[in-house]
Amino acid sequence: MSTVTKRGTTARAKRAEADAPHVADTHDLIRVHGARVNNLRDVSVEIPKRRLTVFTGVSGSGKSSLVFGTIAAESQRMINETYSAFVQGFMPTLARPDVDVLHGLTTAIIVDQERMGSDPRSTVGTATDANAMLRILFSRLGKPYIGSPQAFSFNVASISGAGAVTMERGGKTVKERRDFSITGGMCPRCEGRGSVSDFDLTALYDADKSLNEGALTIPGYSMDGWYGRIFRGAGYFDPDKPIGTFTKKQLDDLLYREPTKIKVEGVNVTYEGLIPKIQKSFLSKDRAAMQPHIRAFVDRAITFSACPECHGTRLSEAARSSKIAGVSIADACAMQISDLAEWVRGLDEPSVAPLLDTLRQTLDSFVEIGLGYLSLERPAGTLSGGEAQRTKLIRHLGSSLTDVTYVFDEPTIGLHPHDIARMNDLLRQLRDKGNTVLVVEHKPEAIAIADHVVDLGPRAGSEGGQVVFEGTIDGLRESGTLTGRHLDDRASVKPAVREPSGALEVRGADTHNLRDVDVDIPLGVLVVVTGVAGSGKSSLIAGSVSPREGVVSIDQTAIKGSRRSNPATYTGLLDPIRKAFAKANGVKPALFSANSEGACPNCNGAGVVYTDLGMMAGVANPCEVCEGKRFQAAVLDYTFGGRDISEVLGMSVAEAEEFFGAGDARIPAAHKILTRLVDVGLGYIKIGQPLTALSGGERQRLKLATHMGEKGDVYILDEPTTGLHLADVEHLLGMLDRLVDSGKSVVVIEHHQAVMAHADWIIDLGPGAGHDGGQIVFEGTPADLVAARSTLTGKHLAEYVGA
Repeated sequence: MSTVTKRGTTARAKRAEADAPHVADTHDLIRVHGARVNNLRDVSVEIPKRRLTVFTGVSGSGKSSLVFGTIAAESQRMINETYSAFVQGFMPTLARPDVDVLHGLTTAIIVDQERMGSDPRSTVGTATDANAMLRILFSRLGKPYIGSPQAFSFNVASISGAGAVTMERGGKTVKERRDFSITGGMCPRCEGRGSVSDFDLTALYDADKSLNEGALTIPGYSMDGWYGRIFRGAGYFDPDKPIGTFTKKQLDDLLYREPTKIKVEGVNVTYEGLIPKIQKSFLSKDRAAMQPHIRAFVDRAITFSACPECHGTRLSEAARSSKIAGVSIADACAMQISDLAEWVRGLDEPSVAPLLDTLRQTLDSFVEIGLGYLSLERPAGTLSGGEAQRTKLIRHLGSSLTDVTYVFDEPTIGLHPHDIARMNDLLRQLRDKGNTVLVVEHKPEAIAIADHVVDLGPRAGSEGGQVVFEGTIDGLRESGTLTGRHLDDRASVKPAVREPSGALEVRGADTHNLRDVDVDIPLGVLVVVTGVAGSGKSSLIAGSVSPREGVVSIDQTAIKGSRRSNPATYTGLLDPIRKAFAKANGVKPALFSANSEGACPNCNGAGVVYTDLGMMAGVANPCEVCEGKRFQAAVLDYTFGGRDISEVLGMSVAEAEEFFGAGDARIPAAHKILTRLVDVGLGYIKIGQPLTALSGGERQRLKLATHMGEKGDVYILDEPTTGLHLADVEHLLGMLDRLVDSGKSVVVIEHHQAVMAHADWIIDLGPGAGHDGGQIVFEGTPADLVAARSTLTGKHLAEYVGA
């Protein structure tokens, strides 16, 4: 071959090599093969990188198991493994998901629905670092100068002290005098909480009774237990005398005495007055985190009012005295964030320019994401699930990271249709920066922007866990899957609405941003309260309707449960079942509880044996003694209706409803609870499966079914469509109709247009959010709202129903 020919061949080969993609550019898919987490059945799927992929399917079909339990969990575990064993010892241990192959993973950033911590000291400002930046700003520019950034923190108390310090130096023990002082910004009166509590003593005890006669009405304070022995042996008062006859000193000892060491029955114990004890045990928790009976007691016995010293700002007088351009840090935190962003933009101080830039970006992110109506002083525990999720998103908006996987769990929760378009823009922005965006979603408006769709199903629980469709939106519509069939569903406005039987009057409501609102809420019908996020819906209902007598309020707070909790224990279903088993066999009910006397001694009723491996993930093996049944062998010999207790707990809700509804195994109390679970579409879940294995939508419906059993004439539901598939929304509407038809009044705070169209009466708040809202902008039937199109809600509803 000639030299010229050789050269030509080599040049062509080089050109072909240059045109071929670099091997590093071929990793453009996240490959999952053989995923078996929770109900997934050997799922295999390929997800394109640097695209927006939406995962759909009914609640409980396996979306979260695939996205969060498999892809995001393995990404986090692998990142954690890059740290040293010493550092891993301080981090949560994560087990490898049950999956055969996971290729092409990138760093995952999870933005989930979990509510923000309910610590009473946590605010929007402290949760997002905006407060930290403001504190530095005021410590540098505030006049008069009062100290370092901690002098502006309501979580730091001012302390000073002096004394001798002993230390080893040069082989000798040396004593030196040291003194120290810390200047904090905490208000000394309310200890940085912003509110002070006052006790209604009549709710703590019955003055006509003695302690031994059961005068104390505080939960857990019975005279039969340890508290009773301490009160009897304290010697400060006579436990047989009515409390109303106590001297001033005796009453003071009962209520206010500081912790004092005493001896009772030869044992050294600490005696403490009722009020300091209640403050430490009950009031240290946020109200939302309390058990229902404790919350009821606190609401009855304690009134909270703004601290008279700091006027609810949580800050000391010194911290409030230091100002920038006439504004103190307390004023800044009380401003609506959109106004605060404008104030910060007006500050021009070269010495703190980098700080001002970052603070401006953070505050602008709040506005951009639709949370400009909040204030930094807002307690974090009062944010809704959607607000909390968007608050977490703020720290990622301005990030210059690329090739990251962002994982979202229903980012449209709590968003008005008007705000969903804004959220869609944010998701696109994250994708366009070169990131992979994975979204678990039910709303058609959010599914519509997907580059790729993965639909799981065909149904929920044991009937789900398979990929039933992968492809484009148009392909999903034609696929015939449950999601595909319901994607273009549009509810129509009801031709006729129910007539109200009366009205609930609200006059002069001014909670949060409400502007002296007067409204009559019709009774005996389905009322939907709507409006953009932050318009004042929850403020109106929670502030003026929920506290009334005969009102059952079902809010958005997630139900908490350990792996020992299950639908049977959470709903109270297990109590009548245990009693029926005990009665039929002539033994104690406690034997039929895996958390009590009937528990397998080897695994303590857990069904599995855990082995802790330090910084490695622990291993759980099925218990060899009970074979995962959780009960002692002797307990399983007792039967009821031909089934033992482990077989009953292994039943689905639908099976159990049939089993306990008729024949020898008929238990009316259990059947009633099971009927409500079937009503909310949970017939497929097993009554004994751990709560930790339920999806967010399933937990929401479990909570709904439980509260439906409470006695009341008015039911308030706060966004009950959270986590529900389009097909499940029909179930929900049917259940709401049955409630109304049974003579109840139902008030729903909701953004879902199908629920709005189904209402008998709509109350629309707005016109905007924060100080731009807080007014009633429409009252009437859905048909009138669509015809008028006078509000944002009206325009979107008209578009939805095709009017």
